[in-house]
Parts: sequence; structure tokens; C-alpha cells
Amino acid sequence: MTKQRQLKFGAIIHGVGGNMSGWRHPDAIADASVNFNFYKEQAQKAEEGKFDLVFIADGLFINEKSIPHFLNRFEPITILSALAAVTSKIGLVGTLSTSYSEPFTVARQFASLDHISHGRAGWNVVTSPLEGSALNYGKTIEQHPKHADRYRIAAEYLEVTKGLWDSWEDDAFVRNKETGQFFDPSKLHTLNHKGEFFSVQGPLNIARSKQGQPVIFQAGSSDAGKNLAAKEADAIFTGHPSIEEARNFYQDVKSRAAGYGRSGDEIVILPGIGPIVGRTEEEAERKYQEIASLVTIENALDYLGRFFEHHDFSQYPLDDTFPDLGDLGSNSFKSGTDRIKKEAKENNLTLRQVALQSATPKPQFIGTPEQVADQIQEWFEAGAADGFIFATAYPGALHDFVDGVIPILQDRGIYRTDYESDTLRGNLGLAVPENRYVKNPVANG
Repeated sequence: MTKQRQLKFGAIIHGVGGNMSGWRHPDAIADASVNFNFYKEQAQKAEEGKFDLVFIADGLFINEKSIPHFLNRFEPITILSALAAVTSKIGLVGTLSTSYSEPFTVARQFASLDHISHGRAGWNVVTSPLEGSALNYGKTIEQHPKHADRYRIAAEYLEVTKGLWDSWEDDAFVRNKETGQFFDPSKLHTLNHKGEFFSVQGPLNIARSKQGQPVIFQAGSSDAGKNLAAKEADAIFTGHPSIEEARNFYQDVKSRAAGYGRSGDEIVILPGIGPIVGRTEEEAERKYQEIASLVTIENALDYLGRFFEHHDFSQYPLDDTFPDLGDLGSNSFKSGTDRIKKEAKENNLTLRQVALQSATPKPQFIGTPEQVADQIQEWFEAGAADGFIFATAYPGALHDFVDGVIPILQDRGIYRTDYESDTLRGNLGLAVPENRYVKNPVANG
């Protein structure tokens, strides 16, 4: 009998929120972005709801117009290591850039987190879209890699990192006190990688964990991003304004995976959502309006500018049609800026409308617990998602979702009532990758 397909869930812990003004809400914890107790409570609530993972996003460049959460927040590996000690089943996924870090260091960091958490680590591979990041790493704006180059770098970076993670075969460490043999030298492998962007000898000075390798997540939705995901990723974070676009993306990536000799089942696709749940439709709408009312037009313009390389939108008339920006944004959040331009043009939107919609978009998933569960089930069964990344839209949102929506999905048989595994791979239904040197002894360096 075929096992029924079941939803996967992740929760992004975003401190004071992913918008400009959420921290002003009367119920918000104003220092949540650097408050360990807040992160701990959110992770444990998500684990209570049998979520597959919690996710910590990151960025490397800020200015005075950045989102408040970005101005003062934890570094992902550090906070995830702390959360590993206060959780036991939920996966721990963090963002780290391939443009401004070294493969050997990153391989060590995530392998260490994987051991600390007993096989629950995941890496969200990003290429750092903001050009200003270069200024924090001894480079000029002009030295920030172009969009296509960033993905070429990322592809080789992943090749190196995965190779380093296979430095030790799973039974390499004998630790025989009687004979004095600590490890079997025949099961230690040197990478000796020499490529276009990286030269890394190896081996890595930490072994594989019980899940083999950390789970690879990827979030780019451009053509280059989708190709990288189809080739290398285990899971994809994405976002779409409609079920039709989500289904098209889902089918596109799964078919691209086949082109790399992979099954579509090897990639879990997780659109981001920020549900607003109320006991009634009216209560849910009121919660949305409370958040939307906190955003000033000045805040909204600053938020919009971030996607376009911190472009100053205050120079344009607010109620004129959205300005023609040419290629601006093509080297930053390309898929997102392309969508903003397209929707503004097709719907003849003003700058004010675009800014406010970008800063506080009204979520599709809004209403009573039953209504939100219906929408989630519709997307899932329509082949638009394998699950979702939950983003907190207002204070208390995760509690409302876990306490109200999760039991309905469980009753419908499309969501687990308990964890299947104690590793992130196991819960996502992903196989443990075989060590390349065991699979192909000729690859031995």
C-alpha cells in the first residue's frame, strides 16, 4: 500500500519580524532579534507542532534604512548551535553566503552543527545579492560578483563542500584503546580540488554525522537559481503570489532535476507563507489591519528600495505610475525585482501602491483555522508545494497556527502526528547520501 504523501513545515524565526514596523506592535518583544529566550520559545513551539525545521535567515550588509531585524540580529550558526541544546527532533537550518566565505570553514561549521544536533543541520546556500556586502569584506562595489557569476561560484563551492564532508568514511574512527589505533588510514580521503574559483586540499577535520551530510537548501528563483537547486539542493525555499505560479515553479524545478539524473522526490519544495489566523474571518482581518497600520509610507519606500540596491524611491511622485527602473535590481534580488516591475506595469500601479504592497502584503492564507487549513491543503494537493515555510506575520502567529491549524491538518491525515526520525533528512524523507569514496573507490584521493 502506498504511503500517503504528507506536508512538511519549517518556521522562520525572524526576531522582530521581516518588515519595517512589526516591532511597534503592542504585543511584540522589541528586542526579539537578540533575545535567546524568544528564539528558544519559538523553536520549542515549532517542535511541539512537529515542524521539520526552524530557519534562520541572514544578510551581510545594512544601512540606516534596513529592516529593524536586520540591524541587530544573531549570526545563524551561533544561534542554531544554542537551539540544538534545547530541542531534540526539529531541524536547524541557517543561511550562509558562498560569495563571502570559504568552503573549508563553512564545511567545518555545518558539520559541527550537524554533530552537536545529532544530524539535524541544514545549510541555506545563498550568493549575497546586495552589492554593499563587498564593502564589508575588503572589496569594492565593482568587485561584487555579477548574478550569473555568483551562481557559478556557488556551484563549485557546493562541489568542494560536499567533497570535504566525505573526507572520512563512516566507520573510519576505530578508537581501539587496546591496539592504540584511533582511525583507519585507508578510510581517510584527501579532496585535492583545483577549480576555477577554489583550490582546496583537505581533508576536513571532522567526520560525517548520522545523516551523512547537512541538508542543502537553496532559495534562488531565477533561472540560474533554479538550475543550481535542481542539480544540488535537497530542498528549496521559494515564494509565489498565486497557486498557479507556485505550481509552474514546482513542475519546472522537478523537471529540471530529471535533467540532472535526479528524481523529483529528491527535492522538497517549500513556499513561504505568513498565515493570519483568527477565531473568525473578522478577527483575522483585524489582525492584518493592526500590522498594516504600523507602516508609514516612508518605511515602505525604504523597504522597497532594499530590493533595488537600496535605491532612493523618495525622489519620485508617490501617486504617479511606478517608475521605469531599467535593469536596476538585476544584480540583486533578480527574480523578486522582475516580479515587482512586471506586476506594477500590468496593473498600472502607483509607486505608493507598490511600496505598501511590498512592505505589508496581505497574505493569501488568512481566515479561520479551517480556512487556512483548506488553502494549505489545496496548494499541497494541487502539486504547488511539498510543504511550507511559516513566517510570523504578527505576534503570537506561530501559537495560533500550531494550536489551531496543525490539529486540523493532522485530522485530515496529511500531516504527521509524531516525528518519523530524529534527523532532518529522515523527517524530510530524504536518503542519507552515500560517501563518494565508498560508492566509487576510484575517486579516492
